[in-house]
Amino acid sequence: MLHWSIYLFIPLALALVAGVLILGLFNVASGGSPQRSQRLMQLRVLFQFGAIILVMITIFAMGR
Repeated sequence: MLHWSIYLFIPLALALVAGVLILGLFNVASGGSPQRSQRLMQLRVLFQFGAIILVMITIFAMGR
């Protein structure tokens, strides 16, 4: 059985990815700083990696 926290962490991770993506898109659309856009996209990739790891752990745990 999966720990209850996994049901909190996966949606949180996905919300972080979506939030950073939206912030990056708004920054680009408004002509914001290219450095800020680069940093936001780096954060998005980092959060995506974390979300994928959480999903893979969940799939692995469900298989047991």
